Amino acid sequence: MTLLLMFATVTRAQGPNPTLLKDIGIDQKLGAQVPPDLTFTDETGKSVHLGDFLGKRPVVLSLVYYQCPMLCTMTLNDLTHTMGAMPLNPGDDYEIVTVSFDPREGPDLAAAKKKHYVHSFKKPKANEAWHFLTGDEANIKKLTDAVGFRYAWDAKFNQYAHAAGIMILTPSGKISRYFYGVDYNSKDLRLALDEASQGTIMKPVERILLYCYHYDPSTGRYSLAILNLLKVFAAITAIALGGYMFVSFRREWRASHNRTVDAGVAPNESREN
Repeated sequence: MTLLLMFATVTRAQGPNPTLLKDIGIDQKLGAQVPPDLTFTDETGKSVHLGDFLGKRPVVLSLVYYQCPMLCTMTLNDLTHTMGAMPLNPGDDYEIVTVSFDPREGPDLAAAKKKHYVHSFKKPKANEAWHFLTGDEANIKKLTDAVGFRYAWDAKFNQYAHAAGIMILTPSGKISRYFYGVDYNSKDLRLALDEASQGTIMKPVERILLYCYHYDPSTGRYSLAILNLLKVFAAITAIALGGYMFVSFRREWRASHNRTVDAGVAPNESREN
């Protein structure tokens, strides 16, 4: 895991726009209160307050934008898979709130995303418990600042540079735990929800998974640093395999040569006969 972190960090540092990369990340603000009075619009076009989803159960909060070309979809896909593997049920044990941080997006996009993920989730009460929101820039900024979610608009590629992760809130709306990256463990998520339901604020977590996914300004896309790492491993494997084959053939040739010499036949005589 340390090697993965080092490699991904180097990959990011070599990007042609380090200033942009410094503006993105997810800072842990454990114990911070999410403002309940923030106003958003749900997938039906109804005006709602963030506090409408607080008070009874812990909340899984994800910040994405619905037209993201790659990373946000991966975040929601893995979140869906992980929640589906838990024995806990949305609406009974927890709520899910997904908020677009792109103020240009509206209820139509939110509704399309909800339809897709509720269908994939296939859990009772998923439709009632998973909320897809959009909002104006002021309310989005207050929410992202409250949870430490930093992102930047790249006008050159017409998309956002951002990190991947989710937050777990207590029923009262305090930040209990962060999950970085997109590879969430169902046991860890269940434990985090159990702890959050009791109002527990958990300890900071390592931010390794955040760096497994990086934004490449040269292409304007998000890519998996692990894929580059696998390419390195593949090259090393090919070289090692080639070396192994060379050593094996050489060893076999020497063994054959020694048998010929032990039999009292010179190599040249053996070939002539």
